[in-house]
Amino acid sequence: MCQIGGTHAMIFDSHAHYDDKAFEADRDELLSKLFATDVCGIINVGCNMETSKLSVELAQKYPLIWSSVGIHPHETENIPENYLDTLAAYLNHRKTVAIGEIGLDYHYDFSSREAQKMLFEEQLSLAKELDVPVIIHDREAHADTLELLKKYRPKGVVHCFSGSVEMSEEIIKLGMYIGLGGAVTFKNAKNPMFVAKAAPLDRILLETDCPYMAPVPHRGTRCDSSMIKFTAEKIAIERGISADELFKATNENAQQLFFN
Repeated sequence: MCQIGGTHAMIFDSHAHYDDKAFEADRDELLSKLFATDVCGIINVGCNMETSKLSVELAQKYPLIWSSVGIHPHETENIPENYLDTLAAYLNHRKTVAIGEIGLDYHYDFSSREAQKMLFEEQLSLAKELDVPVIIHDREAHADTLELLKKYRPKGVVHCFSGSVEMSEEIIKLGMYIGLGGAVTFKNAKNPMFVAKAAPLDRILLETDCPYMAPVPHRGTRCDSSMIKFTAEKIAIERGISADELFKATNENAQQLFFN
C-alpha cells in the first residue's frame, strides 16, 4: 500500500527521532524488524547540529529513512554562527528532505521568545530560499507561530498539532499539513482528536515523535513507528473510515510533501 520505500508495508512515520539515546542499545535490531514488517518509510528529524548530523547519517545507512535537519527552539543558545551554511550543506544530500524541527516553545521558555523567533525566522527564510518543506514545533505559541507561517508561507507540516480546529483551518489555508500522533489517544488531549476529525483527509500526516508520545495502550513506554497503528485506528474510528483508507491517504500526503 505504501510505495514510498518500494514496499507493501503500510506505516509511514513522518516524524521520528531514532538518533535518540533511547535507541542506543537496539537501534539496528529494531529498525530491521520494523522495515521487515510494518514500516515503509520514516522521516528522522534533527533538533540541533549534532542530531541533524546523526539524522543525515541514519538516512545514508538505512534505505527507508530520510532525514530532516534543523534547530529546535530549545537549542537557541547553542548554535554556531555558520549553522545556516551547515544546514544548507546537509540539504544537498539526496535523502535530506526538510528543515526541522524548528519553531517556538513557550511552555518551557528555555530561551527568550525574541531569540526563538529570530532563529525560527532564519530557518523559515532558508527553507523558502532552498524550496524545501519545514517541520514545525509549536508548543503554547500558537499566535506567534501562525503569524510567522503567514509571513513566510512555507510548505510543510505543523507536527504534534495541539492547536484548535480554527487554527488548523488557518494552517491548511496556507497549504500546509497537520501532523497527528499519539496525543489523539490521550483522554486529556481534546484538541488533537477534534482536529483529526475535522481536517480534510488530504491534509493529515501520521507520526510518532518516537521515542516520545507513545499512544494508549503503550503510553509511558518507549515509542517506535509500529505504534502508529494505534493512532490510526483511533482516528479511523472517529472519522468512520477504515485504518487502511487512512494509511493510504496519509502516505500519499507524505509523498506529496516530502518527495514531489
